[in-house]
Amino acid sequence: MKSSRAFFVVLFLFLFVSGAQHASAQSIERTDVYHVEFLKAALGKAGTLADFLKTPNPKSAMPGHFILLRHQEGEDWDYVLIQHLGTKATIEAAGNPPPPGARDLVSWHGDTYVNGPSWPAFVKALGIGDNAAKTSGSVYVVSVFRAAPGHREELEKTLSAAPAAGDTASGAVFLTHLEGAPWAFLTITRYNSWQDFGTSEANGISDSNKGNSGWFTMREHASYHADTIADRIAP
Repeated sequence: MKSSRAFFVVLFLFLFVSGAQHASAQSIERTDVYHVEFLKAALGKAGTLADFLKTPNPKSAMPGHFILLRHQEGEDWDYVLIQHLGTKATIEAAGNPPPPGARDLVSWHGDTYVNGPSWPAFVKALGIGDNAAKTSGSVYVVSVFRAAPGHREELEKTLSAAPAAGDTASGAVFLTHLEGAPWAFLTITRYNSWQDFGTSEANGISDSNKGNSGWFTMREHASYHADTIADRIAP
């Protein structure tokens, strides 16, 4: 009788611990709201638009809580501006019109509200805040994804997994669509330098050639994705 009871106690503890580990592995903290804006500059206005976007908006819910990345290789946008809004966001009928002249700086733009990590976690992953001066040479990969029907959970798990061996990334954030563009997830991965980025790319290609990399796993679950290499121009 005692051995039977002990067996069930051990079984219960095993199931409890296993379940807790599984839940922990699947849980992603998305406590805060961010506004993601992709922008294409009007002809001849790229520099002026950059200067405008670098200036913190005093009317923002969290003035100074933003990152501005500039396209180097990839999609058609010139800049992506990501602003932290706190734990909630509101939209008013009056909107948030740009100052006179600023509208003429943009050829097109797209807005999306997402949820993601707390601002301190965001800052740490992307090397901004107090470390901004030390990480000015960072390289960023900005990626958007749409899941194939019925594969959203699998794609989310794949994208939020720990970096593979050989990946030299120094930080990453995972953002999930709330309202806006036709993608479901956005990831931003940071590398300390172009050298680290190149090393990671070389390692990834080597693994892909062996047929056992995340390159194949992601393509089992995503119906669309786009990657852009960028540098940071603010802060």
